[in-house]
Amino acid sequence: METKQTLIENAALISSSIKRISHEIIEKNAGGEDVVLVGIRTRGEPLAERLKILIQENTGREILLGALDITFHRDDFRERLVVPQIEGTHIDFSLDDKNVILVDDVLYTGRTIRSAMEALMAFGRPKKIQLAVLVDRGHREMPIKADYVGKNIPTSDGEHVMVLLKEIDGKDAVVLMSYKEES
Repeated sequence: METKQTLIENAALISSSIKRISHEIIEKNAGGEDVVLVGIRTRGEPLAERLKILIQENTGREILLGALDITFHRDDFRERLVVPQIEGTHIDFSLDDKNVILVDDVLYTGRTIRSAMEALMAFGRPKKIQLAVLVDRGHREMPIKADYVGKNIPTSDGEHVMVLLKEIDGKDAVVLMSYKEES
């Protein structure tokens, strides 16, 4: 199988997208009032951390940050053949009456987000749950739409969007992976 990699966004473009999303969150949520950020592990967590810093710098408000591991909430958990990497959830505050911004790297079928919303309910009853993603690649299987999107990247069968973040991968990049059968 042949793999082709195409750089879609570099570090500067990712930084610009995150900055724009932070401003949109502030604007849509009364200057950041009652906003808490929850990053879906693995790459949603550092994205949420970056958003937290920018929102705090621009509003002067303390923004609470949590991390959510949805491994056991996934509807395909038993179908996967790999042993899951459990990182654990870290939300040490109530979500009651908060505007929860759920943060992830890529929105695809919507199943991850559905699982995340289900897992969040163990931590309280939010006033609102909003979704921020760096990349929306389409192909929804669930009626889920992001409130904040860094970039829309339409994909087709045989393509995959890979987000690399410096906190995990040593660099920032969004790469489109195309797979074709060799003839």
